[in-house]
Amino acid sequence: MEKTFNQLVAESIRRNWNLNALSDYRGNTLTYHDVAKGIEEIHILFEMVGLKKGDKVALCGRNSSNWGVIFLATLTYGAVCVPILHDFKAENIHNIVNHSDAKLFFVGDNVWENLDEQSMPNVKVIVCINDRALLVSRNKKISSTVVQVNRLYKKRFPQGLTPDDIKYFQEKAEGLAYISYTSGTTSFSKGVMIPYRSLVSNLVFAQEHLELKTGDGHVCMLPMAHAFGLLFSFLFEFIEGCHTQFLTRTPSPKIIFQAYADVKPSLIITVPLIVEKVIKKNVLPKLEEQPMKTMLRIPILRERVLAKVRQKIIDLFGGNFMELVIGGAALNEEVEEFMRRIKLPYTVGYGMTESGPLIGYTGWRTFKRGTCGVPVDRMQVKIDSEDPAQVTGEILAKGDNVMLGYYKNTKSTAETIDKKGWLHTGDLGTMDAEGNITIRGRSKNMILGPSGQNIYPEEIEEKLNNLPYVEESIVVQKEGKIIALIHPNYQEAMERKLSNDEIVKIMRGNLKTLNTLISKYEQVSDFKIFPEEFEKTPKRSIKRYLYQ
Repeated sequence: MEKTFNQLVAESIRRNWNLNALSDYRGNTLTYHDVAKGIEEIHILFEMVGLKKGDKVALCGRNSSNWGVIFLATLTYGAVCVPILHDFKAENIHNIVNHSDAKLFFVGDNVWENLDEQSMPNVKVIVCINDRALLVSRNKKISSTVVQVNRLYKKRFPQGLTPDDIKYFQEKAEGLAYISYTSGTTSFSKGVMIPYRSLVSNLVFAQEHLELKTGDGHVCMLPMAHAFGLLFSFLFEFIEGCHTQFLTRTPSPKIIFQAYADVKPSLIITVPLIVEKVIKKNVLPKLEEQPMKTMLRIPILRERVLAKVRQKIIDLFGGNFMELVIGGAALNEEVEEFMRRIKLPYTVGYGMTESGPLIGYTGWRTFKRGTCGVPVDRMQVKIDSEDPAQVTGEILAKGDNVMLGYYKNTKSTAETIDKKGWLHTGDLGTMDAEGNITIRGRSKNMILGPSGQNIYPEEIEEKLNNLPYVEESIVVQKEGKIIALIHPNYQEAMERKLSNDEIVKIMRGNLKTLNTLISKYEQVSDFKIFPEEFEKTPKRSIKRYLYQ
């Protein structure tokens, strides 16, 4: 890796000076020149506050162009960014700002209205992301960020900013770039310290393996405060000279697909939830209806039908993409089988925040169904078992992508990264002779069977979620018995005018069907219906620990 992160950013800005860079979907657009100007203005603000290299800058708000500029400005200055998911509760945000030792806090107006400045006593200045207006100042010299910054900017660049003025902080590979506080599906959030080498390693991998070219449009629908969205739906596109559109509101399927239709992106970065909803709710049920069902039985007609379905799905995602990259969670087996059947160009990657995020990936042309790729460049992966191809063990990873550790938490760091540098992912899986990684489940979720067998609840849930009227489920062990917690698809049930008693009867039938699909030692004894959907993290993972 010959280039540093800040060099990659600077070169992209100079090279693409007059091209569109960042837009709020159906809102304002910034060129690469505008982004450079915004970076310089924020650097002036940092100097006003007295921010030093290595100081922490917290950033919490919805995805937006301004969010992106602030992140870039922080790293190019030499400060450490602390992105915080805007969906976190106020108390959690206060704790992260305090724990990270943030000196400056950029916050979205929709988040700020729920926060208490007295709960963050060590922050010197709080600034609104939307317009950079001053919200709180504990520094008497700073009274108006906008007016003061504008005056100093004009003094520094009287003839305006030029590409020759772009000179950024020269970071070290092991230097701390940003701290990502995990969403914590199984425990409380921890601050993952991501070094510059991890940023560069992930981005160089994307440059070498994903198909993007200067000027391509991109839709960012994943939270940038999460590593997957930050790296592959913002930073990668920026250094490639693309034009990224941010969905600034909660991205409902309607908004997402309208954006895809407008932007026509060449690369789709998404999560299983979006793809599964499209296929399970809009495609598969129609194939069970007549005359479709009959047509699929006739070989000549079957290929025509599947080709039309394939094109319809491609058109939903804008009609122009080279590859659909899915990450963040496992893909439903039935959905994946169907995607393979219609020859959709998709792939499923594997990673975690602690590896910034990539661990496994394979391009769609060589992707093996049911896996999540092979170890990425500059990373080693091994399975902690006597027979990695057949016997499930913990997935261990090592290499340039791995974090420095958890911020101010040496105990958790030592538990996660061993003395030989192996990252203990907590995921259980196998790896075949070609290096394809298959995930079985989380080690913390694994249930011990009656005779010591390993039971992976995620595998049972996947089968249960494919049965009639099941929206989502969690399989847990209570008093030695395996129980299924089920949230039914009430919308579908309402359309069919089903009563609660009828839903319960269907679930009893589902339980019988489920037990024919799994081993005897995995048998589910009973079920419990949850009328409300399960509480989730911002990246839509169920907070399982709340239901154990």
